[in-house]
Amino acid sequence: MVFSMQRPHPARRALGVGLLVAAFGLTGLAHAQGTPIRLLVGFPAGAGSDAIARTLGEKLKDVLGVPVVVENRAGAGGQIAAQALKAAPADGHTLFLSHDHSISILPQVVKNPGFNPATDFVPVAGFATFANVLAVSGGTPAKSIDEYVKWVRTQRGGKETIGIPAPASIPEFLVKMISEKYKIDVQPAPYRGSAPMTADMLGNQITAGIASVPDFIENHKAGKVRIVASIGAKRQAVLPNVPTFTELGFSNLEDLPYYGIFAPVGTPQPIIDKYGDALQKVLAMPDVKQKLTAMGLTVAYEPQGQFAGRVRTYTQTWERIIQSSGFKPL
Repeated sequence: MVFSMQRPHPARRALGVGLLVAAFGLTGLAHAQGTPIRLLVGFPAGAGSDAIARTLGEKLKDVLGVPVVVENRAGAGGQIAAQALKAAPADGHTLFLSHDHSISILPQVVKNPGFNPATDFVPVAGFATFANVLAVSGGTPAKSIDEYVKWVRTQRGGKETIGIPAPASIPEFLVKMISEKYKIDVQPAPYRGSAPMTADMLGNQITAGIASVPDFIENHKAGKVRIVASIGAKRQAVLPNVPTFTELGFSNLEDLPYYGIFAPVGTPQPIIDKYGDALQKVLAMPDVKQKLTAMGLTVAYEPQGQFAGRVRTYTQTWERIIQSSGFKPL
């Protein structure tokens, strides 16, 4: 689809919005234009990212004094939401709450993702790290990864599928690592997000899945699934009895994935700063920190510069892993 109307040059748009911000402030700008703040999420309602966005969005609304609407643009592992952010005006009305997959992984595993985080987005701030974990369903008696591997060998002839929230994701590479280390034939089963994958695990349609701690933690606590391994240099505080993949003999799985908020490139710095300050205030609220921690997040505010550095380092780590795996971009 081709549009004949050209968008203003980013520098001119940023200047115009910057003058409005100076005149009215962020709250005045939002009310003057009658537009709520859209908080894009790349996964469906019910997923971990959605729950996190709604927790933060409700409090950001109070701090900023303007409506914050969580908008689920599910599909392609966050690619659709990322493309929506790129297409959005840089006027401070559209943000993207994302974890590492959409920002650090997708551009490396998809030939034409439709966006480039380095040139299309600007980080606002980071707010948490988390761990990807392997969980088994009630359809297997396994209580550890060794027991699961033994069950696959004896009950499945050494072949099984493991659910993943999206294709060409870190969970997919973890499935490959598990297959290679234990010499079993386990294949990834991609879903459109963690919610439908977890539903199939609860219904014993699949016997295992890999996703983030927030995606599994409530069902793990309820005994409906069992988390048996997590990435990271040390065990997760919310999962003190679950060993890390490093403890189990895997390598290069110490860096933790991140959660943060991004805006379209060209968004004026005063707006970026305003959102960062608001997020810091929200994270300092005891009820917010308690709720996010219970979801399995390690909550820690990171200002724009620090968060940008984390994103670069993490991206470089997984670039090496992906290239060494021989993976061909989709």
